[in-house]
Order: sequence, then C-alpha cells, then structure tokens
Amino acid sequence: MAKRKSLYTKYGDTGTTSLLYGGRVSKSDLQCEAYGAIDEAVSALGLARALSADLIIQKTLKDIEIDLFTVGAELATDPNNYQKFKKYFRPVTAEMTHHVETLIDDFQAKIDLPRSFIIPGGSTASAAIDLGRSTIRRAERNTVRLAEHSKVANLEILKYLNRVGDLLFIIARYQDRDTLMEKLSDKNPRVQ
Repeated sequence: MAKRKSLYTKYGDTGTTSLLYGGRVSKSDLQCEAYGAIDEAVSALGLARALSADLIIQKTLKDIEIDLFTVGAELATDPNNYQKFKKYFRPVTAEMTHHVETLIDDFQAKIDLPRSFIIPGGSTASAAIDLGRSTIRRAERNTVRLAEHSKVANLEILKYLNRVGDLLFIIARYQDRDTLMEKLSDKNPRVQ
C-alpha cells in the first residue's frame, strides 16, 4: 500500500501562508483576509444551497460558489504573478458582472420587496443566504483595502462582489416569497 501524502505540511506553523504562484505572507495579511472571507462566503452559500428546496436557488448559488473560487484565486495571487494566474484560470470579467445583474433583475421581477428594513431569519435557507451576503460584503471591503494598496490586479472583482452582494439579498427575499415572516417587518413600527 502506497503511503499517503499528509494533509498537514507544517509550513504555516509560524503564522505565514503561501500565495498562488509564489510568495508568502502573514496569515493576518489583508490579502488573506480578503480571500479568506471569500472562502467563508462559499461555505455559507453551500449551507444555504443545502437548506433550500428551490432548484433555481440551488443552481444559482452553486454557480456563484464556482465563480467565487475564481475570485478567491485572483485575490490569493500576488499582482506580480498575475500573468501566471491567467495561464490557468479565467479571471473575473465584465460579462460575469453583467450576468449577475441579469440574475438580479430576473429575481426582482418575481417578488415585491417590503418598504422597510428586513430582519434576516425568515427561514433557515434565507438566513444562510444572508450570512453569505454579509460575508461577501466583508470580502468586498477587504478587497477595496487591497485595491487601495495596489494589490488587486483585476478591479472588475470589486464590481462583481458588489453585484453578488445585491444578488444574494434578492435571492434571500425570493427564498421567503411565500412566507409571512418578512411581511411582519412592514408592520413593526420600530423597523421603519
């Protein structure tokens, strides 16, 4: 029986990690914070997909998860090595952002949004989608900080993450379209 390669390498024991295509940074580096938040969002969306019985939502979330792997890979690449990244991966494009905008329009056409704040938790699936949305917003903030330090080679990522946050908001509302939970927030005078 062949010996299995160990899952642990011990290279990160000193608090550093490798970037794609070369370089090491502290695990507290903003670059790690940005792609780490993307990883968290992917996990939250996986949970949401598992909790939702809606096939359209499941497919949309899975497609977004797959695209977020690209975002994470781009953010985990030092801008000096970006050409190496592009040899193996398709970067985030304006077409991807436009596709998300089309999805937002499609979902929004199917529901009426309440005119007040929406408290997450109308269902377990929508709560998980909202968790993914808020994590995407954190990833977006971290990516803006990276861009301010010239550490983002592809600024389309900023637009894409902004639209994905909007898409997840509307998908969570679509998930709860048949429940009364959201409608109660319209009648709560403290949430006006």
